[in-house]
Amino acid sequence: MSKHRALFAAAALAAPLVLAALPACAQQTNLRIFVGGQQRPDVMRKILDLYQSRTPGVQVEVEVGGATSDQQQQYLNTVLTSHDSAIDVMLIDVIRPAQFAAAGWAEPLDSYLGSERDAIMARYLPAYREANIVNGKVIALPYFADAQFLYYRTDLLEKYKLQPPKTWEELSAAAKTILAGEKNPNLRGFSTAGAPIEGTVCTFLVPMWGAGGQFLNAQGKPDVGTAAGKKALQLWTDLKASGVTPANLAEIVTDRIRVDFQSGNLLFAMQWGYAWNRFQNDGDSVVKGKTNVVPLPGFAGNQPATCIGGWQIAVSAYSKHKQAAVNLLKFLSSPEISKMQAILASHLPVFAEVYQDPEVLKVNPWFQFARNVVVTGRSRPVSPDYPEVSEIIRTNINAFLAGTRSAEQAIADMNTRLTRVYR
Repeated sequence: MSKHRALFAAAALAAPLVLAALPACAQQTNLRIFVGGQQRPDVMRKILDLYQSRTPGVQVEVEVGGATSDQQQQYLNTVLTSHDSAIDVMLIDVIRPAQFAAAGWAEPLDSYLGSERDAIMARYLPAYREANIVNGKVIALPYFADAQFLYYRTDLLEKYKLQPPKTWEELSAAAKTILAGEKNPNLRGFSTAGAPIEGTVCTFLVPMWGAGGQFLNAQGKPDVGTAAGKKALQLWTDLKASGVTPANLAEIVTDRIRVDFQSGNLLFAMQWGYAWNRFQNDGDSVVKGKTNVVPLPGFAGNQPATCIGGWQIAVSAYSKHKQAAVNLLKFLSSPEISKMQAILASHLPVFAEVYQDPEVLKVNPWFQFARNVVVTGRSRPVSPDYPEVSEIIRTNINAFLAGTRSAEQAIADMNTRLTRVYR
């Protein structure tokens, strides 16, 4: 690693580690792909081994860093701002393409895709096709889709003869019943992200959307102070006051939810698709065979909503091997690899047909309804200034959940600062 690369690694919140490929020969092209810790780098390594077996002239190393989307992005900010060429390919959050396009960090792919561009993009689920085309240019290709679902303990709901909740009101009632019956001091009723991280943006948007609210009003300006925005915060106030959510909700990060549920200490969890595979296959999981997934609840009389997520693959504008990197992108963003990810990691496909694949459904039976959830899910605000938008929302919601800011103060601050961004 060069001297300045070492400085970048030290600046990252989580020091990257490299999953090495086989030793490279003199004539080989060496690529490096950056993957976050939550995006299953072990599965990525298996996929790349397959690619290398089919492409003998290419070796690919996996660089792993950052436990959250925010930490991963902070590391990439450091690398890309310096025009460092050591990373060729990057996994980026679905919220990032507009930012990367505005900063000039991602190589536009149109000329590399050539006459096949429109046919290639037409294969993807609409939300992911649209997320990766910015101002008419293809900035990245979809790697896997994601959305938030409600995970629940089948054994405990069956024990108390309860059905999976379809509304937040039903979830609260079911949680109170089971917590009172179990008398387990370690068991919590429901958890979601509350720390000042990207996932906490969804903790606010999901119930706001589910109460009939919109992030932007008819004039295209942010308006989170509507009755729907206030109802979203009241939901978390009520669940926390009744003991359904953990007292330290403001400290909960995304993978903490997975760990708590996996250890048997959660009844309901608002969590992304990746968790299913961990619950069923991790050696320390005590909920294997005791877990199921349904769409997130809504409020009575309103249509429920979910936040879509997912990860895209982009070529660094500073890569010295752009054509080789694009070739790798096309392989990683193919139906074959989408199926492989679904089976090995329960990553949601970006191709409609993979949801119907019998081998995929055998491993992930809940994929039968997952496609409709993904297709009808809502996107977080699309903006080249999204990092600022995210920071305004998540820090306010975190302060509200921590009790250091009232609902009224959080909403007022969000409205004031978001209005400045969207002038």
